[in-house]
Amino acid sequence: MSQRIALITLVVADYDEAIRFYTNKLGFRLVEDTPLSPEKRWVRVAPPGAGGAELLLARAATPAQQAAIGNQTGGRVALFLYTNDLARDHARLLAHGVRIVRPPRTEPYGQVLVFADLYGTLWDLLQPAQSV
Repeated sequence: MSQRIALITLVVADYDEAIRFYTNKLGFRLVEDTPLSPEKRWVRVAPPGAGGAELLLARAATPAQQAAIGNQTGGRVALFLYTNDLARDHARLLAHGVRIVRPPRTEPYGQVLVFADLYGTLWDLLQPAQSV
């Protein structure tokens, strides 16, 4: 048996502003943007690099979904973005005005910082120790 997590849904307020944030500020690539109806699109973005899960950007359609935007994990870090160069990516985040919640620090598992996306969802940017 072979399985893998392919997509992770991230509820967003607006498709286009979310696409701009992830592609322009984080350097992700737009994998797919397919209209499904006048109100719904299938939008996938992914970080540069090979393999790994992609984000499915899903526009909030109900009050409960709207209330979850930016707080889908109850204030905890929601997503973990691995990098081979934390200093390079930290500089990119700063240059694009991305809010750094916790500055870079060294932990036993590697170097890490926490940033917030355009809606406040928290991300760990992590350079594993074997890459440090």
